[in-house]
Amino acid sequence: ELVGLQKSDTDLTRGFVLVTGKGNKQRVVPMGEQALAAVQTFVQTARQQLLKNRTSPYLFVGTATATALSRQMFWKILRRTASQAGIDKPICPHQLRHSFATHLLEHGADLRSVQAMLGHASLSTTEIYTHVNRARLRKLYDAYHPRSRGGGDLLKPS
Repeated sequence: ELVGLQKSDTDLTRGFVLVTGKGNKQRVVPMGEQALAAVQTFVQTARQQLLKNRTSPYLFVGTATATALSRQMFWKILRRTASQAGIDKPICPHQLRHSFATHLLEHGADLRSVQAMLGHASLSTTEIYTHVNRARLRKLYDAYHPRSRGGGDLLKPS
């Protein structure tokens, strides 16, 4: 979905993107402040340099042509960026969707909103993220709550 975005799919003034998913279904996804600022900077600077006076309807373009950035090139960019950020674990583009959904739920978004933003036809597909969230909460509880079986070390005097 990301590599197929066209520049006209973005509203950088109001901060949202129109995403076309499976079955040509479209949905509106808001951009956070940091993402919006990064995309605005990219469009004003790096995108123009990549295009070298050519035009392209695509938001993210390949350097050799003015066509859409390929999935493989996006994967390479993601891996390189993760490595530069000190992330040692293997990372793939789909993990960005998982992180997006998990962060939304951890910060109070309702399940239906997350379903709409991810483009899931079934709520049960989105509910997978609530299990991940519960498992993470359980792990934190076990590690830090004074009444858990093995936790509370954080609260004990050293």
